[in-house]
Amino acid sequence: MSVYPIIMTQSQFTHRDNLHYPFEERGLQFGDGIYEVIRIYNGTYYLLEEHVDRLIRSAEAIKIKLPYDKDEITHLLLELLERNKMTTDGKVYLQVTRGSAPRDHIFPADVLPNIYAYVGDLPRNAEIFKNGVHTITQRDIRWEYCYIKSLNLLPNVLAKQTAKENNCYEAILHKDGLVTECSSSNVYLVKDGKIYTHPATKQILHGCVRMAVERFADELNIPFIEESFEVEEIRLADELFLSSSTSEITPIVKVDNQQIADGKPGKITRQLQEAYVSDANIQENNLKHTV
Repeated sequence: MSVYPIIMTQSQFTHRDNLHYPFEERGLQFGDGIYEVIRIYNGTYYLLEEHVDRLIRSAEAIKIKLPYDKDEITHLLLELLERNKMTTDGKVYLQVTRGSAPRDHIFPADVLPNIYAYVGDLPRNAEIFKNGVHTITQRDIRWEYCYIKSLNLLPNVLAKQTAKENNCYEAILHKDGLVTECSSSNVYLVKDGKIYTHPATKQILHGCVRMAVERFADELNIPFIEESFEVEEIRLADELFLSSSTSEITPIVKVDNQQIADGKPGKITRQLQEAYVSDANIQENNLKHTV
C-alpha cells in the first residue's frame, strides 16, 4: 500500500517523514492503545460514523480519555483526505495510544494520548470477490476482550501467518469447538437460507461491515441469526463468507482443504455483495485483478 505524504498527528498535519515519537511510547512498549482501519471508495469514507463510534467505545473500555470528541475526530479525518487530495480507493489507519511517558505499568498522570492517522491507496481485489478464498481453522487463543480494537494483535498475527504458510487467505478461529471469528474478519455460515454468526459479545470484534451485513440481510428478508456454530458444522454449510473493511464480503469456498458445498460462492453471499457495492456507491471498474 502506497502511503500518502500528509499525516494527521494530534490535531495537526505534517509530512510523514517528520512524524517521530519518543522511544518511551506506551503503544510501542505495552501495546497500550487502540486503532481503526476505515475503507475509502473514490475518495470517500465508507462507514465512517460506525468506525469513529467504535474508536470511542474502545477508548472508554481501556480508560483512554480522547482529546477530541466525535465531531472533531470526524473533521480531522475528512481534512486528512482533503490535504492528500485523495480521490481513489484506499484506507485510513487511525491509532490512539495512552501517550509518551517513562515506562511503568501504572497509567501516567497528566499525559495526553498520542493520536495519528495516515491514508494509502488500496484497490479492490476482483479475484477474491468473484472466486472466493481458502481458509484454515485454528484454536482461538486471544484474550477475553476481543470487542476492543486494541493494538494487542500477536495471536491474530500468528494465526494469519499460519494461514499464509498454508496458502490460505484467513484463519477461522474457534474456542471450545465454537467458531468465534477470523484473525482479522468476522465469519458467517449460511444454512437453509439463514445466516448464522457469533453473537456480538466480548469474544469477538463488533465489525462495522458486520453491522452492514446485518442491515443488508434485513433489507433482503434473509434471517440473520446471532448464534454460534460449531467447527463441525462448517462442512455441512450451504455457504460460508467473511467480512471486514478491507475484505468487504468475501466468499469462502474451502476450509482445511475441504470444499464448501459446490465450491463456488453462493446465492446469498452474492446478494450481500451486491448490496455492499450499492451501499458504498462503488464503481465496479476500480478493481485489482490479482489475488
